Amino acid sequence: MKQIKVAKAKRLFAGHQWVFSNELAQSPAGFTPGELVELYDNRDDFLGIGYINPQSLISVRVLTRQREEIGPEFFKKRILAAARFRERFFVKGASAFRLVYSESDRLPGLIVDKYNDVLAVQILTAGMEAMKDTVLDSLDSLFSPRAIVSRNDSRIRMLEGLPLYKEISKGELYPLPVIEEEGVKFEVDPLEGQKTGFFLDQRENRTAIKALIRGGTGLDLFSYAGGWGVHLAHAGAGMVTCVDESEKALAMAKRNAELNGVSERMEFIKEDVFNFLKARAKTAETEERIEKEYDFIVLDPPAFVKSAKKLKEAVKAYTLLNGICMRLLKPGGLLATSSCSWHLGHEEFMEMLREAARKHAAGRKLDLLEVRSQGRDHPALLSMPETAYLKCAFLAVD
Repeated sequence: MKQIKVAKAKRLFAGHQWVFSNELAQSPAGFTPGELVELYDNRDDFLGIGYINPQSLISVRVLTRQREEIGPEFFKKRILAAARFRERFFVKGASAFRLVYSESDRLPGLIVDKYNDVLAVQILTAGMEAMKDTVLDSLDSLFSPRAIVSRNDSRIRMLEGLPLYKEISKGELYPLPVIEEEGVKFEVDPLEGQKTGFFLDQRENRTAIKALIRGGTGLDLFSYAGGWGVHLAHAGAGMVTCVDESEKALAMAKRNAELNGVSERMEFIKEDVFNFLKARAKTAETEERIEKEYDFIVLDPPAFVKSAKKLKEAVKAYTLLNGICMRLLKPGGLLATSSCSWHLGHEEFMEMLREAARKHAAGRKLDLLEVRSQGRDHPALLSMPETAYLKCAFLAVD
């Protein structure tokens, strides 16, 4: 195994798992993408073992701080530790959860989601791609899933010089798995759905909002497969309108509404959410109607901020969306709003909400009921702020 020296190891000592190219004492050029390396500081003290990729700004990702073999037993040990963490701190007996969350489970570049008896695996880095067969064999031997789906179509792989693809790596996927969240059922398509098939990180937020719903009508914006909307209809909402620009996503949402017997209290609109909201706000103004028409709105957009360079543009979009939603809520209405963009930090997210209120809902009283984050199956590593990405706020509007 080759060695490489780290000139700036302060973050590593603090528990971070990345080494950037400018922190190395030598150029990573010449190393094979994905090969294992031993890390040493300038005093030749051993720091750990990781994998290297000279094509990436993140040159080395640390796998272990110990001298140990990186093979089948290593992966089985780490994956079992991740499973035990979920058994202890997550919903006992849950049919769906994130089994492995990359750096937070000390398996950087590896995502594994469990959908009942199907595993969806996402490999994001060259180092983990080089160990793909070992990872898949370990998962198969530990859990004996009906199917393993490889969802290696994330654009993050392109930064690592990896091809995009998706495939059924083991078994039979169909019929599609059906998962359950507090009595609400969802059919999941790990091969063709967004991400790995479902947005598991919002589970605890979806279930928490139900306690605040007392009937009424509302919106589920960027609804995808109806995760929020079906929960709200199941909780007793009179009518939930799901808005998404994807016809395939809305077909899944309709299917999930049928699974739970709430189709008659849900409607589905295929439209760009920005256009939908702008039209609602404009109609309310031109026809001199009362703007405040919804009892609750869920706003769960995709990550607008793909890089720090796009932050200003993204904040503008978030501000507009949240502002119009605030205007459209009835007195006493509830806004559940989220951002999954890591580049938009917690304080920036809160300031964006304040700016949205100032620009678009002046004179209205907004109470912050709760600030939430990703579920416990997506643990945020204290030493790596990058692993804490989801912000979710519940606001009451008067």
